[in-house]
Formats: sequence, structure tokens, C-alpha cells
Amino acid sequence: MLLNILFLFTGFVILIYGADKLVDGGSALASRLNVPNIVIGLTVVAFGTSAPELVVNIISSAKGESALALGNVLGSNIFNILAILGVTAAIYPIAVKKATTWVEVPMTLFAAALIFITFCNDHWPVPDSYIISRTEGIIFLCFFLIFVTYTLVLARKGQGEEVTIKAYTLPKSILLIVIGLTGLIAGGQLLVKGAVSIAESLGISQRIIAITIISIGTSLPELATSLVAARKKNVDMAIGNVVGSNLFNTFLILGTSAVIQPIPMSAENLTDILTNLLATLLLFLFIFTGKGRQIEKWEGIVFLLLYLIYLFFLIFH
Repeated sequence: MLLNILFLFTGFVILIYGADKLVDGGSALASRLNVPNIVIGLTVVAFGTSAPELVVNIISSAKGESALALGNVLGSNIFNILAILGVTAAIYPIAVKKATTWVEVPMTLFAAALIFITFCNDHWPVPDSYIISRTEGIIFLCFFLIFVTYTLVLARKGQGEEVTIKAYTLPKSILLIVIGLTGLIAGGQLLVKGAVSIAESLGISQRIIAITIISIGTSLPELATSLVAARKKNVDMAIGNVVGSNLFNTFLILGTSAVIQPIPMSAENLTDILTNLLATLLLFLFIFTGKGRQIEKWEGIVFLLLYLIYLFFLIFH
């Protein structure tokens, strides 16, 4: 048991370290190829923060551990909105830009609804017959291409956040990319091995492990970025990071996982799917309450309370 816990936490450390080095190396390489900083921020950096979830899901799907793959995506999305935005807004109100209000958040709401529609589209009477098929996975990936196109159009118009790129030589950039990819793969292997073994040892479902420990651990880059933004009172970055991460999680990561191995969904997943949908809907509604388009402190506290209630129900139910 202690060895499995060691595998789990060592996997987290290596995974996050690998993602960080991949972003540094990829950003430096893109900069040397004269890619604008804003495009790097919307592609390389955004991909890097979602890389831990992507690698964990690819490994889980390849090994047939579909409960981990689905739970990681749903758990990360819920944690991003209720916990990360909750903490950030509780520190300082989050102003929401026009494009985020009318395009990105509705797109995130559509992504959450799409998972629910996929769930309902199969055979309702039989609990274990729900599935995200390879065809549906391809549809998710098509929506991801639409999202990437949208972000690149924003970059061309000069909208979005500029990022600071560290300057490295070409050999060092490539070395960092190799180190990053190696760290992601090795860390992901250890994390999945540890998570599956712990679930088996404690007699609990992989779904619970994925939605709590794994999803929170793989969302640490988004949490760190949002907390730094809140401390600097640059909180409009926080909602952009969360919305972008949720779209990456749903369209790219869930889509890729389903293409590798169709993902079965049980009736138990309905609680997580509905929580994901309701949290996203609440995010959209909160933007329009109070003065101006922003998420206020009291709304952040509501998000946090809802997340604690969800965890309590998840564990003790």
C-alpha cells in the first residue's frame, strides 16, 4: 500500500515537472521559429497545462482503465470551476471579457451538455450500456479543431494574453522537449499504476480515485496559474485558463481517449456529468449577477461550498 502511494505521488511530481519543461522547451522552439507570443500562449502553453490530463487519459485508455479516463476529465472540469474559480473569486472578483462571456463560456457549456447528450443517447434502461464511441470521440475532436481555429483567429486580431517566453538555444529547447515528454510518460505510468492499485487495495472504485486524487493533482498547473493571477489582481486570466482547460479536457482529451478505446459510462457517472453541467451553467449565470460582467467574492464562496458538498456526497454516498 505504501509503495502504491509512493508511485502515485512520485507520478504527480514527475508529471507536473515534465509538463513544465515541455512548455518551456516548446515555447522557446516556437519563438525561434518566429511564432507570435500570443499564439504560443493560446496553443503551446494551453496544451502544456492540459498535458498531465491528456497523458494520464491516453495511458488509462490504452490499458483499458476507462473509469480513470472519464473520471479524470469530469473531476478536472468540476475542480476547475468550483474550486479554482471559487478560490480565485473569493480572493478578488473576476472580471469577464466580452469574448469570454459570449463565446468561450457558452462553448464550455455546450461541451458539458455534449457529454450529457452522449450519455443519454445510448440505452437508458441498462445501466452499463452507456458508451462514448470512437465516432463520438471523433466528433469531440472536430469541435476541438473549431476551438483551436477560434483561438488563432483571436490571436490574429491581437486579442488574448501575451506570455513571457524564456530564451534557449535550439539544442536546449529540443532537450527540454524530450525531458518533458519523458517526464509526462513516466509520471503518467506511475500515477495510473498507483491509482489502480490503491483503488483495488481499498476496495473503492477507480471513478472515486480519478475524480478526487487524480483530477485534483493533474489540475495543479491551472490552480497555480490562477492563484498567481489573483495575487497580482490579473484575475481575468484565471477564467481564461479554466475555460480553456475545460474545453481541452472535453474536446481533446475525452475525444482522444474515446478514439483509442471506447469509454463505457455507468449510471454512477450521471452524478458527475450533471455536476459538471450544472457548475458550468452556474458559471454562465453568475457572470450576469451583480454589477457588470464579473464573478464576485460571494459567488466564489458559493462555488467552494458546492465543491465541498459534492466531495462529501461523492465520498460518503
